[in-house]
Amino acid sequence: MSGKPEAGDKAPDFTMAADGGREISLKELQGRNVVLYFYPRDDTPGCTREAIAFTGLANEFEAANTVVIGVSRDTVAKHEKFKAKHDLGVILAADEDGSVSESYGVWVEKNMYGRKSMGIERSTFLIDPAGHLSKVWRKVKVPGHAEAVLEAVRGG
Repeated sequence: MSGKPEAGDKAPDFTMAADGGREISLKELQGRNVVLYFYPRDDTPGCTREAIAFTGLANEFEAANTVVIGVSRDTVAKHEKFKAKHDLGVILAADEDGSVSESYGVWVEKNMYGRKSMGIERSTFLIDPAGHLSKVWRKVKVPGHAEAVLEAVRGG
């Protein structure tokens, strides 16, 4: 799939290394809702606030048959440190080669202070139990986002 997948599309398949020495794949999560949120880098202010917000709602996501996975291009070892430092309760997956970020259309050119570089655009995808994208958020602003995603999971 090229371009940027949108709501209604089949979710691009993925298999990634994740914290805890496990591998996580879309196929194994079939039958559950999946929140796949992409963020630029572990342990930066916005990324930390976002991970803490999703962690704070972890029990409510679990009650709604939903698994929450944070994805960045950081290594599993970096994810482990980030998770331990902030007591995070979400799965963190390592997209080290960027293939999953590419397939979801979140690896983009960014412009900060006039300097262009490639990076992850903060984005979230809600995948339904059948493996289709039911909602897509791009250029996410962190405040209130985890709550908005939970509301969407609940059908709001």
